[in-house]
Amino acid sequence: MESLSPIHEGLHEECGVFGIYNFNEEANVASTIYYGLFALQHRGQESCGIAVTKTNGPKGGINSHKGMGLVNEVFDEKNLGELEGNLGVGHVRYSTAGASTRENAQPLVLNYVKGILALAHNGNLINVNDMRRELAYSGAIFQTTIDSEVIAYHIARERLKTSTVEEAVRRACGKMQGAYALVVASPRKLIGARDPFGFKPLCIGKAGDSYIITSETCALETIGAEYIRDVLPGEVVTISPEKGIESDMTLVLPKEKEARCIFEYIYFARPDSHIDGVSVYQSRILAGKYLAEDSPVEADLVVGVPESGNAAALGYSMQSGIPYGMAFMKNSYVGRTFIKPKQSSRETSVRVKLNAIKEAVAGKRIIMIDDSIVRGTTSDRIVTMLKEAGATEVHVRISSPPFLWPCYFGTDIPEREQLIAYKHSIDEIKDIIGADSLAYLKVDRLPQLVEGLPICNGCFTGNYPLEPPKEDIRGEFDR
Repeated sequence: MESLSPIHEGLHEECGVFGIYNFNEEANVASTIYYGLFALQHRGQESCGIAVTKTNGPKGGINSHKGMGLVNEVFDEKNLGELEGNLGVGHVRYSTAGASTRENAQPLVLNYVKGILALAHNGNLINVNDMRRELAYSGAIFQTTIDSEVIAYHIARERLKTSTVEEAVRRACGKMQGAYALVVASPRKLIGARDPFGFKPLCIGKAGDSYIITSETCALETIGAEYIRDVLPGEVVTISPEKGIESDMTLVLPKEKEARCIFEYIYFARPDSHIDGVSVYQSRILAGKYLAEDSPVEADLVVGVPESGNAAALGYSMQSGIPYGMAFMKNSYVGRTFIKPKQSSRETSVRVKLNAIKEAVAGKRIIMIDDSIVRGTTSDRIVTMLKEAGATEVHVRISSPPFLWPCYFGTDIPEREQLIAYKHSIDEIKDIIGADSLAYLKVDRLPQLVEGLPICNGCFTGNYPLEPPKEDIRGEFDR
């Protein structure tokens, strides 16, 4: 797996959002946001932030803190204690567009004529350049290079023409094309919005006097909140003490046009989360079972590449009857600040983060389950690691189809020329990574992972749910 964990280079997580409104005006929610962001840390390890406001205080009053690094690197008891307020939003980020700088960390905070706006965003807009140019030619000055600032400006502008902030959010969303899950804190309301295709997950929970809007149900469980429901694709929800949860369905598309990112289920989301009623863990178990049905091979042990390969490996074992075991030791203490060795020592970089357990694999035929192959470089090192540990055969099974196309909606899948499956056949990839056999999950199995929910599989098929941008928005600004 190239990809998708701190172990690997290649694809990266998206972002995580968390908003909370405690109707007790004397409450402080910063510590709850902190724990919620901990639960969402897998969605972004580059930067994070929290912004809070007191709903019984002045309308322009907001406290915020953000920085580069993991949640426990950016926040401590002192700066958390200074964040006083009963309404707030938090964010963990990996940049899919926009430079990796503190200025681009979220939440974004705007002070404008109607008060304050704190916004956290997950996703990529494919028409962000047009929206940015519209603002620039009307005099806007940008402090960041990210989509989220463009969204915040458009909401603020629409707010001057509407009677409510939720109407301003809905109008701004009506201009946006692409993927977004938003949480917005205004002076007296918490608002959540999900794009009409449902690319990104967003759900609602409740704990005591508090309502929460966040990316994943695992964050709700972490803070002891009760899951209420998912925000529907195209829905704008508004939470206030006077009216509880209000729903605006103006932007909703016909069900068949929805297009959830299938990689939320294959990799991005935590396995203990549910998205739109579907268990992420069960999706991965099914992926492994389908791999065993479609691509069986004789072996002695099924293993997963931590962490996202583990559930699929268990599913493969359950279906095939081949024992499931642990072949890798992952160093849990390697964070984003890990200093990578020079180019000539990349093998060391992998081994510091992941090492094979010789006693588990020596003399055995191994089936190794991973969630993806992007460029192939990391897969080749992991296969080599197993063989050097004594595995007699290594059969690689991938719980997603081959990547053949880039993603424009928030997943950091590179240009086609960098994708190993675009240039090479499966047999050629097998030889490149040193595996004894290689098979991928079939594309027609994907809907079965999510109980038939409509999905986006554009990165595998090139069939996107909406027309890709003519200019590559991902390269418009330095990442």
